[in-house]
Amino acid sequence: MSGKYKLIKEKYRFEIEDFKFPEKEYKTGRHDTVLPYHWALGKTWTRFFDGLREEKILGTRCKNCNKVLVPARTFCPRCYEDMEEWVEVGPEGTVDTWCLVDYKYYGQIKEPPYIIAQIRLDGADCGLTHFIGGFDLSDPDKVRGKIKTGTRVNVVWSKEKHADIYDIAYFEPVK
Repeated sequence: MSGKYKLIKEKYRFEIEDFKFPEKEYKTGRHDTVLPYHWALGKTWTRFFDGLREEKILGTRCKNCNKVLVPARTFCPRCYEDMEEWVEVGPEGTVDTWCLVDYKYYGQIKEPPYIIAQIRLDGADCGLTHFIGGFDLSDPDKVRGKIKTGTRVNVVWSKEKHADIYDIAYFEPVK
């Protein structure tokens, strides 16, 4: 890695190479904090995740600008209108952008290599960030031949459902 950052491989973190604490009489110490937490989903996110458990991808439509947002939102970030109309969008979509992650860092929920992508589902006006999988990711050149911006993908549902985003196991290229 070039530039002013260096990767500390045994701890999977970055440090700024040219930063030094100023000479002072006090001492400093390093401590990495992990902060697990539970968050209240509210009515909108609860309905969205309950839909995933039923293998439905739900969005909300703005009554002012008519945009359908997935994941569902309580209000439109463009118009600030409450979004009360629910819409089921397609299980297929188009890759807007993607990234092959082939290095490990602290806190990852998935073992590399994996692809994370922004996917615009049929019927939605924004992208949903999720994994692309279902094929060998060990050769980056072959991956680039299989996945491009504009590639059509289809949802692959997890066998076990928990009413969370991982009810979608990943998206795979349409055959």
